[in-house]
Amino acid sequence: MDQVFTISIFTENSIGLLNRITTIFTKRHLSIESLNTSESEVHGVYRFTIVVKTDEELVQKIVKQIEKQVEVIQAVYHIDEETVFQEIALYKVSTEKASENNLVERLIRDNNARILSMEQDFMIVEKTGHKEETEELLDFLRPYGILEFVRSGRVSVIKPSNELHERIINF
Repeated sequence: MDQVFTISIFTENSIGLLNRITTIFTKRHLSIESLNTSESEVHGVYRFTIVVKTDEELVQKIVKQIEKQVEVIQAVYHIDEETVFQEIALYKVSTEKASENNLVERLIRDNNARILSMEQDFMIVEKTGHKEETEELLDFLRPYGILEFVRSGRVSVIKPSNELHERIINF
């Protein structure tokens, strides 16, 4: 049965590594739901956060294959209950339509959203949360004229991470 897994990969910063990692998924005909890369808490160590929907047997094989890459320090996978995760979404909405129905107040009160910028023709709204929450706000805003929409990949921290953190620090 397919399940959502978050794969965390800790690596050196190396040109072409992202391509080699994504090729592992492509060869197994597995679609990546979300991808985020950033620096980690350790200087010189980078973190890839990849979300996939598959079965545990396949995710285990993928993680083992990723760990064979020379620049990879460690790769692990977790289910949602073992992580804390969020996404950020930005919405550009027509100011004219938004002002018609007191949208700004409803956005903040009902959706825990935040206005980042208010311009003459548009406003930029920020929403942080799980994918379902950002999609819910997108659906709410559609009638008011979405001019642009973008959502980040998942950012995630692992709940039981002491051993992993020690390994990364001692790299």
